[in-house]
Amino acid sequence: MPVTLTVNGTTHRLTVQPTAVLLDVLRERLQLTGTKKGCDHGQCGACTVILDGRRVNSCMVLAAMKDGSSVTTIEGLAEDGRLHPMQQAFIEHDAFQCGYCTPGQIMSAVALLEEGRANTVEEIREYMSGNLCRCGAYVNIVAAIQQVLATGRRSATP
Repeated sequence: MPVTLTVNGTTHRLTVQPTAVLLDVLRERLQLTGTKKGCDHGQCGACTVILDGRRVNSCMVLAAMKDGSSVTTIEGLAEDGRLHPMQQAFIEHDAFQCGYCTPGQIMSAVALLEEGRANTVEEIREYMSGNLCRCGAYVNIVAAIQQVLATGRRSATP
């Protein structure tokens, strides 16, 4: 099936199988391997991307159903060689250990701020609950999100 996706500001015209999920198209066809395949069942959040302004588990989205959509991946957050404030905050707060879940955590955190739902620690924890970290870096993840919340920079769109 022909599909046109704008990924990180670049338009891609692709032919995909009807059963191809967005995660596999990003990783295998577009070589954007920052988005991770974790559980492949929509339960861990490692594959979180921003699709048409909303965070989604890309392992649960059929690419053929998103013709004309806009996708932002972890690779699309940096601007002019500078890390997105959320990426920088994750580094400053040591909000990762093994790093496998980090791209999904960052994408979800960026979307959380854009959604305007992160006003308290409890809300941050609740709205980040779909992103699992086997290493247990949750306290530092929340601190990183709070830092970016305090600065007011919320945009993830390239």
